[in-house]
Parts: sequence; C-alpha cells; structure tokens
Amino acid sequence: MDLATTTLPSRSLYFYFSPKTTLTFPTKPTVVSFKPRGVSVIASAGASSHHCESSSSSNSSLNSPLEQRSQAGKFLSSVLQNHRQLFHVAVTEELKLLADDRNAAVSRMLLSSHSDEASLHRRIAQLKEHECQIAVQDVMYLSIFYKFSEIKVPLVPRLSRCVYNGRLEIWPSKDWELESIHSLEVLDMVKEHVTAVTGLRADSSVTENWATTKITRLMLGQVYVASILYGYFLKSALLRHCLERTVGLANQDLHLSHKTSLHFQELCSYGLEALLFGRVSNRQSVSCSQGSSNSEMKLEPLKCYVMGFDPETLQRCAKLKSKEAVNLIESHSSALFGDEKTGLVQNDEVILTSFSSMKRLVLEAVAFGSFLWDTEEYVDNLYKLKVNN
Repeated sequence: MDLATTTLPSRSLYFYFSPKTTLTFPTKPTVVSFKPRGVSVIASAGASSHHCESSSSSNSSLNSPLEQRSQAGKFLSSVLQNHRQLFHVAVTEELKLLADDRNAAVSRMLLSSHSDEASLHRRIAQLKEHECQIAVQDVMYLSIFYKFSEIKVPLVPRLSRCVYNGRLEIWPSKDWELESIHSLEVLDMVKEHVTAVTGLRADSSVTENWATTKITRLMLGQVYVASILYGYFLKSALLRHCLERTVGLANQDLHLSHKTSLHFQELCSYGLEALLFGRVSNRQSVSCSQGSSNSEMKLEPLKCYVMGFDPETLQRCAKLKSKEAVNLIESHSSALFGDEKTGLVQNDEVILTSFSSMKRLVLEAVAFGSFLWDTEEYVDNLYKLKVNN
C-alpha cells in the first residue's frame, strides 16, 4: 500500500526523516538489523569483517539508536535495566507525575491571567508543556523498546556505527520473533508488504535471501519510515475491523437480549470509539447465513475489509493520532539513519546489503508501528497527548 509520495529536492544532500511527508516505496530497498545487548552487529567487506560494537554495552544506557533526553526517560531506562519487573508501574507513575506537572502550570497560568505576572506564567506553562512533551516521548520510546525486549528482539543500532566500507550485514535475522506478534491475517499482509518493498518473496531460497543489492541511505530510511506507518495502519485497521464485527454481532443478538448498550460501553472503555466514529464504512463486515439454529457468521477477511476502505477511512486509519507519535518516528529514524551528531542523512551515500538484512529492517519497522499504536493508546489514557491535526 502506497502510504506516501514525497518529492525530494534533487540538490539537497541532507534530509530529516518525517512521517508528516509521504514516501514512495523503492523497487528494491535495503535494510539493517542488529543483535541483542552483548552481541555485536557484523558488517563484512570482502574477506575482512568489522564488528560494530554497541556503545551501550555498559549498564549506563540501553542499546537503542535514540538516547533519552529527559529525567523521566533516564529514570525509566535505569528501571528497565535494573528492575525490569517494576517497569510498568514506573511508567504509570511517571505519566501521572508529568500530567500533574503540566496541569499545575496551566492552572497557575489561568489564575494569573489578569495579573501583572500573566505573561510570566504563560511562558512557564509553555516551557513546562515542551519539557513534558520531550519526557512523554521518552516514555513512549522506552515502552516500545520494552515490547521489543519481550520478544527478545533488539532494535537496530545507529547505521553510522555499523556500515563498514559501504557494506552492511546484520544477523540473526529475528524474522520469526518479529512475525510472531501478528495474527495470521495481519501477517499475510505484512509478508505482502515485505515483498512489495524488497522484491523478496516469502518462499525465497537461502541464496536469494543473501543476494546483495545497492541502495542509498536515504532510500533505506524512507522504506523504514513507510513501514512504521504501515504497521501503525494495520493495527488501526485491525482494531476497527474487530470493533465493527463485534458491534455487528451485538446488533444481531439485540432481539435476544438488551446487553448491546453495556457491551458497547465496554468497547469504549478501551478507547476504540474513535475508530468507529469516523464514518464506519457502509460495507457489512459481518454477514449472517440462515443455515443452523446457531447463526454462523461469515467473517470478512481483513485484507478484503481494508481494500474496501474509501479514501477518507483509509486516511483516518493511516494517520498518526498524536504529535508525540509524529515526533517520535522522526527522532528515531533520524537517530538510526542520520549522522550521529546532526541527525541529517546524506542523500547520495550508497550502501551494499543483502535482501535478508532488508527484510529484517522492514519487519522491525512494521512491529515498531504496531507497538507505537498500543503505546500511544495507553499513554493517552494517563497523559493527554496533543492531537495531530
């Protein structure tokens, strides 16, 4: 699915990644991968090999491209490394504290709106808002990192540390682990996406997997960002599909009971009402056959359901809900593919890598998008995120 189309200036040598722009999938993009903490990424060049050692081998930081900038982020990073079992509790408490801090600053600003200190408190509230936004993005990033660690998949480290003589290879592939988070329906669509952006079929041979291709670092980053957006879209579409199906089942049984309103309230408690109230498609996602006494439901496959989206529904499912999510994708992608100091990406740098490595990166990006949807939903319940208009 083409989620984007951005025209890149031909004279520009450097770019920032941003999910606010649309990206065109290349014919044969490339990828990277990396290993868990304590395992090195290996980039080979000819007969020689280069070990890309993670700078996070110590206990002072996590092995991830993006470093935490806030106190909340650094605290949670420490909790994740040293007291992993307390991570979820710590996240909840940090989000509540951030919400209280932001609300307190806004309250002081409103109370002083007619006083001589109005401009001062307005400025303090703006600074506090900015500070809390950075902190909550750190919280979201570490929550996503935690989800990857649960399936024992480390995030790909900065490419600037892993490309050697223009060559990049990463293993183990972790394909099975990255695919295990998806349902069978979603996984089929993910595999189609991998084939579309890499040209690598699901039944490709070992020789085909380890065949090499050339791609610019910028193109590689575009593939990664587009795959994050695709993973986010699939999660949104899947939940919308499940919600419509459940509401359809509830409406079918309305003549048997009066539990529909209660059931709908339970659905809304999960924060899914936005997926339904955006103009549910006119198509029936559930149809009933008149065969047996127990009505057999013919459930529409997810792929068919998605293909039936009108442009407005497609846009709604694909759009990132919060500005924090937009900023997080931009920051993570720039840290992964950009220069270590500036975050800028050189447009004309060509990397040689295998299709297996490309697949690894695409699968990670799709998983990142799916995890981002979950994390955004959870965080927004405790700390109101800024709407991405």
